[in-house]
Amino acid sequence: MLSGVGIICFAASYSVALLLELSRLLFRSGIRGAVMLGFAGAGLVAHSAFLYYRAVEAAGAPLSSEQDWYLVAAWVLVVMYLYLVYYHPRTSFGLFLLPLVLGLIATAVFFANAEPFARGPASKIWGMIHGCSIVLATVAVFLGFMAGVMYFWQTQRLKNKLPPAKGLRLPSLEWLQHANSRTIVVALITMGIGILSGMILNLMGEHPDDGRVPWHDPVVLSTTAMFAWLLVAVITSAVYRPVRAGRKVAYLTVVSFVFLLIALGVGLFLDTQHGGPA
Repeated sequence: MLSGVGIICFAASYSVALLLELSRLLFRSGIRGAVMLGFAGAGLVAHSAFLYYRAVEAAGAPLSSEQDWYLVAAWVLVVMYLYLVYYHPRTSFGLFLLPLVLGLIATAVFFANAEPFARGPASKIWGMIHGCSIVLATVAVFLGFMAGVMYFWQTQRLKNKLPPAKGLRLPSLEWLQHANSRTIVVALITMGIGILSGMILNLMGEHPDDGRVPWHDPVVLSTTAMFAWLLVAVITSAVYRPVRAGRKVAYLTVVSFVFLLIALGVGLFLDTQHGGPA
């Protein structure tokens, strides 16, 4: 299938970029950065073309299937990767971001449902807002997790007074702390928009059989629980200043990532009416 070939193309490009990132740990190279950006950029072009044709050829609402959702989230992460690498070329962001990208693509291929669901014209705008905001919340949590892992790596190295690993350059603790705090706030805002738009979208159905999702659906409950956690994390950070600094804020982003994995697992493996064909 053309879709299968397309996914293999950009997944292979990202894999080569990751291998080039790993090679930083082994040897130095003057042209590696340009080649790495070239492969990641080529993958993004193929990825973008794939999503475009999926949207154009969709029978129902464009990019509305589970598989599309994971591929769009991966696409946004790659854009963030290229942005970070362009402005911080010596920092090893790819070692942490590209495995997440490939994990999302693998989940899309092997676990997610590729069937889009149909929606009426009145609900398409709210559906787009809902999908985009949830994707952005997911990306924010992924970026926070990356910053949290980097923070723990840096603090462990400094605590043990170890020299920097050969070829592995990480941002400063101050930068990582700031990134951790910001990603939690961004995740909360976008997740809130996603939940609100999802409620409006769900209420558009005139009766329960008209594509409405039960309020006790596992995906609805897990997403609401994650939003509640993010809200508690942000409020705690606002009223209790020590949580905004050091390892505590990094722990918050890692726990948020665990909540996200649970929510994604619920959508993939439990019986749910969320995102199903209408």
